[in-house]
Amino acid sequence: MAEGTTPAPAPVVAQHTMPPRNEAYGWYVLLVIFIAAVLSFIDRQILGLLVVPIKRDLDLSDTQISLLLGLAFAIFHTTIGLPIGWLVDRTKRVNVIALGVLFWSLATALCGVARSFTSLFIFRMGVGAGEAALAPAAYSMLPDYFRPERLGLVMGIYGTAISVGSGLALLIGASVIDWLSHMDHLLMPSLGVVYSWQLVFIAVGLPGILVALWVWTLREAPRRGQLRMETTASGETRYGSVRLDEVITYIQKNARSYFGINLCYALVAVTGYGSNAWIPTFLIRTHGYTAVEAGHALGLIVIPAGTLGILAGGIMGDWLLKRGHENGRVLIMCLAGLSAAPFAIIYPLVDNPSVALALLFPTFFFTAFVTATWMASMPQMIPNQMRGLAIAIAVLINNLLGLGAGPTLIALVTDYGFGNEADLRYSLSIVCGAGLLLSSLAGFFAVGSFKRSLRYLENWQDIEKQDETARNGAAH
Repeated sequence: MAEGTTPAPAPVVAQHTMPPRNEAYGWYVLLVIFIAAVLSFIDRQILGLLVVPIKRDLDLSDTQISLLLGLAFAIFHTTIGLPIGWLVDRTKRVNVIALGVLFWSLATALCGVARSFTSLFIFRMGVGAGEAALAPAAYSMLPDYFRPERLGLVMGIYGTAISVGSGLALLIGASVIDWLSHMDHLLMPSLGVVYSWQLVFIAVGLPGILVALWVWTLREAPRRGQLRMETTASGETRYGSVRLDEVITYIQKNARSYFGINLCYALVAVTGYGSNAWIPTFLIRTHGYTAVEAGHALGLIVIPAGTLGILAGGIMGDWLLKRGHENGRVLIMCLAGLSAAPFAIIYPLVDNPSVALALLFPTFFFTAFVTATWMASMPQMIPNQMRGLAIAIAVLINNLLGLGAGPTLIALVTDYGFGNEADLRYSLSIVCGAGLLLSSLAGFFAVGSFKRSLRYLENWQDIEKQDETARNGAAH
């Protein structure tokens, strides 16, 4: 340091007055982000309807298909999610989402030029990498537009993108397959021979480029909740930084709530992703449906059942919260698996396809309860400037189990447990039934501790100051 200068004073915590919420604009933001999320699930789930032609044209096994359905997507979706979560806590979240939409849309379109298992695996990893940006940024940003007591409904509406996107993937995919059914392949300039299933990837991927540009136009809300603010030497008030080790410490001190909630959601995701990946093939193998019939039948169930279930879970969670049950959303999560399990176990085993489809409705309805309640519970217990990374870690857990394990567990039980692809129905019943029951057990571990986590959040900055004082005292 040069002579005659004085060191700048260390930043101090500052009071920060927030402007009033603009909830009207928040609903517009929710609409745009919802459309982006719908696209993400279309791009993610469309492969499940294309299993038969991809297996035929690329000569793949069920296990290889399951890796494309799950692990290929989950690898980058989980690992890249962590640095993206760190970025979400430090930069403009709208930009993070827009770049993610652009990247996964291009990767989906590139799946349409894949010529082998390896190239399709790589492009699916790209889809997962792009989509890793959406959840941490959206879950961090959306609560800043709305009052806490409305968060369950808001996140429920956002969460319906899962069922709407998954259902549209089936309906759109089935319609395109039907439209292209008169041709096995096309000859296209520069690309050569292009199979009909490759055209499906191109058709659903390219519109995402326009949505990415739309997201870029959004105005971001100021961060709210428990915030660390600093006053610099020049008197400027700004958001303070939260270190990685502080996020890890926060999670450790709330481990029972954090991991209980996320394990509950992840085990439901095992059944959800596993079902979405293999039910179309189950309908084809067990009940003699064509791919078009399976897509239309399942899509018309997934959209209403999942949408109603997500909204019902979110509204019930808000209702319990308003009546003083701070852990009401966690209770709803626990009930989801118990309610859905009987239907999930039975529907693959019945011989009547109409009865099987009817039983799928309550399966999807009750399973969907966890979506809005999980989305609202995480911001409820995590400081704003930790949400991006904390939720990215949660998404890692959820996707490693749900995306990474769900489709593959079902395929492994089919290939190596029963040794006959016709026995896929039994694999669905075993894996999905067990996953739902275990999810409720995991959720119950978080019911009591969730209230303690809310008290910890209220006093988080005071507790950190006390811990830092104690550490400094021990050092001296």
